[in-house]
Amino acid sequence: MLLIYNEKTNPYFNLAMEEYFLKNTTEDLFLLWRNESAIIVGKNQNTLSEINYEYVKEHDIKVVRRQSGGGAVFHDLGNICFTFIACNNNHFSDFKRFTMPIVDALKGLGVNAEFSGRNDLLIDGQKFSGNAQYNYKDRVMHHGTLLFSSEINDVSAALKVKPIKFEGKSVKSVKSRVTNISEHLKEPMTVLEFKDYLMDFIAKTDKDSKMYTMTDEDIANIEKLVEEKYSTWEWNYGNSPKFALSNELKYPGGNVEFNLNVEKGVIKDIKFFGDFFGKEDVSFIEEKLTGVKHSEEGIKEALKDVNINDYFLNATVDVLVDGIMGVK
Repeated sequence: MLLIYNEKTNPYFNLAMEEYFLKNTTEDLFLLWRNESAIIVGKNQNTLSEINYEYVKEHDIKVVRRQSGGGAVFHDLGNICFTFIACNNNHFSDFKRFTMPIVDALKGLGVNAEFSGRNDLLIDGQKFSGNAQYNYKDRVMHHGTLLFSSEINDVSAALKVKPIKFEGKSVKSVKSRVTNISEHLKEPMTVLEFKDYLMDFIAKTDKDSKMYTMTDEDIANIEKLVEEKYSTWEWNYGNSPKFALSNELKYPGGNVEFNLNVEKGVIKDIKFFGDFFGKEDVSFIEEKLTGVKHSEEGIKEALKDVNINDYFLNATVDVLVDGIMGVK
């Protein structure tokens, strides 16, 4: 088994790294890595219905879609991610195969961790690890989070979706009580000391394991994937299942109700209702926004030459952007 101790913390790079090694290697691999603040959404999720858009924008948190299914998770530098890539051998959805080495490693530190439910690891009934899998040809990729010293308040705030009505067939995240591993250790460790310990532990479980350092060619190919896929709006937002969004916003000129349908990240139709005033008919704005990307940039570009005040008295483009993106 090849062991990769990755020190890069760019979430676009790290998600691309997983895909690259899954699709371009034949050996078993184990990878350890961390992300700077990011929300990682499942393959089948509607991104906007999983995140607190205002919080994410304010704190410049990257949002990245992964290849595997399951729910959205928040990453920061207090969280360690682990990835196993192996021949399938009919082990897809066999989460215990890949999580028990983590459980054993924690027991080696005196932490009473356990596998629970479909894909979680718990300490004293509290979740510290969520896991997901993705199958590619005869290979399976299993990856999971390990909350070690994460800012739990940030986890809650970033994934706390305000009561906006999203309707669609996307997979919803299940919220759980969470804890940090560091709170249960008998002797204190830093997150990097724990990362080192975990790599050493996994290495000892396989006598044929050896460290692998990414080559310049590896990095160049991964960066290509970042540019073409993982850093793009099309993958991270536009790839969401179709959904309907209803939102209501109060601004100095009155109340506006926003109703829109989005498919493949594009506004298919949109209607405005409310007690606002305007000297021009809002149907013009509705037509301007039909076929536009459901993104802040797309909306602003479509309305850049429009005097919004003519249609929504005392409003600005930012008011419409907030309403259309689901901000309350």
